[in-house]
Amino acid sequence: MKRKYFGTDGVRGPYGGPVVNDAFARKLGAAAARWLKARSRSKPGLPEAPAARPEAAQPIVLIGRDTRWSGPALVEAVAAGLAGEGFAPVNLGVVPTPAVARAVCAERAVLGVVVTASHNPAADNGIKFFGGTGVKLTDEEEAEIEEQLESTGGTAGAAAPGSGILLRPDGAGDYIAAVSRLLPARGLREGAAGAILAGWRLVLDSAHGATCVTSPVVLRALGATVVGIGDAPDGRNINAGVGSEHPEGLCTAVRAAGARLGIGHDGDGDRCVLCDEKGEMLDGDEILTILAVHALRRGALVGNTLVVTVQSNLGLDAAVQAAGGRVLRTPVGDRYVSERMLAEGAMLGGESSGHIICAEVSPTGDGLVAALKVIEVMLLTGQPLSELRRVLRKFPQLVAALPVREKPPLESLAAVQAAIHAVEADLGARGRVLVRYSGTEPKIRLLVEGEDAAQVQGCFDRLAAAVRLDLAAV
Repeated sequence: MKRKYFGTDGVRGPYGGPVVNDAFARKLGAAAARWLKARSRSKPGLPEAPAARPEAAQPIVLIGRDTRWSGPALVEAVAAGLAGEGFAPVNLGVVPTPAVARAVCAERAVLGVVVTASHNPAADNGIKFFGGTGVKLTDEEEAEIEEQLESTGGTAGAAAPGSGILLRPDGAGDYIAAVSRLLPARGLREGAAGAILAGWRLVLDSAHGATCVTSPVVLRALGATVVGIGDAPDGRNINAGVGSEHPEGLCTAVRAAGARLGIGHDGDGDRCVLCDEKGEMLDGDEILTILAVHALRRGALVGNTLVVTVQSNLGLDAAVQAAGGRVLRTPVGDRYVSERMLAEGAMLGGESSGHIICAEVSPTGDGLVAALKVIEVMLLTGQPLSELRRVLRKFPQLVAALPVREKPPLESLAAVQAAIHAVEADLGARGRVLVRYSGTEPKIRLLVEGEDAAQVQGCFDRLAAAVRLDLAAV
């Protein structure tokens, strides 16, 4: 479904640009409120839920943000649009995205809003929505919000910025308490006496983002000694050379500290990458394979099903199938993974980028939950991460994200189409090629995968050259 403003993960772009600015944010908040009203009228079984707490008579909408300097102004603007339409916005402050999703469910809020640009640089910001079940809105629902924008000319209600916003002083408190209970106090091979992670030295990279206020608190409460990096946000350093997009610092810190593992988040905390005790990075595919195969061996993977995107390595399929499971694939985007999981009744899914959805715990990707789930496997098996990761033998894969000025339809690029067909013919059934535009950045993403590394390199070079040829004149 074609949308004008929403991409694969909400509305996103440079703050102060034509889309992500205070005026648009206010209009978008109002449009979302009008969409909620229209939805309630058209579907009587989905009432405008009353507030679970006596903070307001109107239905509540929970709003969280990451640490970007532009966040407070956008929160006020979105809240003003919502308040002008009769809703009660509640500001949770700086909290990870999964904390907002969890709170929406726990408090029976009608909507959750997160002001974040996730792993993007600090100059960007964005807005994404969660429905009353804590799950991201569908393409269709986002398109309906855009219709509300267009049908009213983008006008907003009368509330002034800053009016009608209720501030929750400890917006992350319930999330911290809930996640801290994930690891059992007994029944594991180590840590049964006292704190479960007593004696564990961990390195935590919070990307100067929202997890600075949550992940170190949880890990220390569990007894771990935490060496923090990327934990001094100033509003302009989020994701700057740190976090899941830049794991080299995490790996160096793990080796220097002699840590048992490293955990790396992105700016809003819905991603996780790990680093083993040898200082080697694990991506989302490795995390998912460890969790899925461990669950399959215990008969605990619901439906024996793992849901991933087309981006995941083919070696993941081989490992899961060898353990008796099946792998289902979706388009790129964790919300498409979530939608397929709901349709299939699956409880585990995610992306190679590190969005890991453990649905029995969280309705959306949660970097801290994913890390704790892997730690639980380490505790139960007594194996270090460097051994657990051996369950996945990756096929050789090359990826790149090339900058573009425009995004013409891929089918209109003659050289690219010819290269795709040629590469697919060369790789055969044991390889694949994927070319797509980023849904959140001005980039085109390339992936080539196969069994032979030299063949993959040659195919990738041919494909990249075709992309540069076709897009040079655009």
